[in-house]
Amino acid sequence: MALLEAGRVSKRFGGLVAVDKVDFVIEQGMIASLIGPNGAGKTTFFNCITGFYRPEEGTIVFDGTSIVGVRPDLITGLGIARTFQNIRLFANMTALENVMVGEHPRMKANVIGAILRDRGTMDEERRVAKRGRELLDFVGLRQREDEMAKNLAYGDQRRLEIARALATEPKLLLLDEPTAGMNPGETAAMVNFIRRLRDELKLTILLIEHQMKVVMTISDRVSVLDFGVKICEGTPEEVQKNPRVREAYLGKEYGKMAAEASPAA
Repeated sequence: MALLEAGRVSKRFGGLVAVDKVDFVIEQGMIASLIGPNGAGKTTFFNCITGFYRPEEGTIVFDGTSIVGVRPDLITGLGIARTFQNIRLFANMTALENVMVGEHPRMKANVIGAILRDRGTMDEERRVAKRGRELLDFVGLRQREDEMAKNLAYGDQRRLEIARALATEPKLLLLDEPTAGMNPGETAAMVNFIRRLRDELKLTILLIEHQMKVVMTISDRVSVLDFGVKICEGTPEEVQKNPRVREAYLGKEYGKMAAEASPAA
């Protein structure tokens, strides 16, 4: 069953077409990857899904609801969470406080309750803190809850950002280059962790990723953008063999050689 379906989505910046009539479907329980060279339109497409950009054309339906033109916070409330290519944590807040911020869309307390510190507000704060500690435990940071986010190691900051996204109780989790800057050991651990997110929390996951080993290892389906156009979609094996994908990454001459060699393969 399709959890998110985008139809002919286009986004322009002046005369630049960053996303050009892209069709995309992700089914519930799937791990899908969106790949392409730098500037291909991947993050722009993410931003259209999450409400940071409004596409000029096309439809985006999430869990039966159109989300074109919907504010990012309301989209989060519907069940879409994301991380960013450049980590965006609250550097001078603790790990636990960062996760608690993620729970805000599900909280009922208002400004008056926060000022008066009434029983309902206090009970909710305790519940939110308890849930935050559970999420820190899940991502392996339970013993670091009181550390400032800026003092955490890079890989731990990545995990903290994911924990904050999980705090919003998403159905669909968008990860923008989750292994960027990681060494091979950290990368392997992140791949296993992403699988846990799908298998244990029953999340549907869409990721942008430049490390092809990660993409080919973890993905159920791969979609390829080049200059804003979707040029290929299929299983990891199908995408690896596609001459247009090779051309997009390695240049036209390589693409021609791949095309000439493919009939004999």
